[in-house]
Amino acid sequence: MSDAHKLAGNGAALVRERALAGRVQGALERVYQLERVADVGDFVREGSAGDREALFLREADDGALEVLLRLPPLPTSDFELDACCQIIEGVSHFVYVVERARTGRETTQLELEVQAEVDKWLVLAASMRPFDLGRSAALRARLYERVGYDHEGGTELGERYRVANDAAHAFVRQLERRYVGAARYREMRAELRRFFQLGQEEKLRLGRAA
Repeated sequence: MSDAHKLAGNGAALVRERALAGRVQGALERVYQLERVADVGDFVREGSAGDREALFLREADDGALEVLLRLPPLPTSDFELDACCQIIEGVSHFVYVVERARTGRETTQLELEVQAEVDKWLVLAASMRPFDLGRSAALRARLYERVGYDHEGGTELGERYRVANDAAHAFVRQLERRYVGAARYREMRAELRRFFQLGQEEKLRLGRAA
């Protein structure tokens, strides 16, 4: 990535997490038909115990964008949905910021969160065989209905995550009604690409229209 550099501190840890992050990046780039300009694994750093995923950005003195993606470790045995979702969310943030930087477009924190909430459903749904309306509805319930928040409602962060959850939930319901039930997956991918290119207000408006 010509205008992005790694921050110091990357180690050799998180081998499995980097591998999963790379697969998620490839999946998102294929669906959204994006040009690869940076490998997410080069920007990953291990978090401390209890840390959640976070994307750190800063502008260097020369104007370059510096990027670091902190990821939690995956459990060593059983599948853990929260840890997997954190990695998907972090990679979604990375891909979105990199693409917006490449095309000279600005983004907002809420816009990032809305897109990441949609991307969690997209990546997990793509891993299901077979995938149908019932499986999608069950996944949607786990991601958007049976959900807890680290930040209280009424706070800036609390409201941001709740608005993002509600907007993504509504959009995924639209996808189910229009495309999943009829197995119109090619058209669904086109709609997902259109959503990816929308800005914050358009994403929220689409969610409210559900």
